[in-house]
Amino acid sequence: MQELVPVLTEEEIEKTIIRIAQSISLDYKDCDLILIGVLKGSFIFLSDLVRNLSIPVKIDFIRVSSYDNGTSSSGNIKFINDVGIEIKGKDILVIEDIIDTGFTLEYIINHLKKSEPASIKVCTLIDKLERRKTDIKIDYSGHITKEGFLVGYGLDYAENFRNLPGIFHLKL
Repeated sequence: MQELVPVLTEEEIEKTIIRIAQSISLDYKDCDLILIGVLKGSFIFLSDLVRNLSIPVKIDFIRVSSYDNGTSSSGNIKFINDVGIEIKGKDILVIEDIIDTGFTLEYIINHLKKSEPASIKVCTLIDKLERRKTDIKIDYSGHITKEGFLVGYGLDYAENFRNLPGIFHLKL
């Protein structure tokens, strides 16, 4: 039987997003910023983040997969959908729901660099440091967690639990 253990409440997530949005708005106040959400997990976080920004931004999405319906990354990253707008010479902020090993994010950043953006930075709601296997810099981080498979607020397990308003540790 599955058990959901609360990690972040809806209110805690809201406060975190407001804090991150204020920092991004200040840092990019005079820039041509493009937010690139990593589907599917980031869509709820990105949506709430955008509504709290005080600067104009463009939005696009990229989609890759590395989990194959399991609880740990397969290590085999599959590119599914690329950015659809011109990013050359633009400031890019990659929006992730969670960064775990860092392999997927490293793959995405290396791919985006080929289009010669002015800059690429990273924003994530959840930073899972303990499993990091790459030297990826996270520029905007909402919550650092140590362990557990997390679901809710866009995070899923086999496409389930994305709809939960908070974030939970899923115990299988």
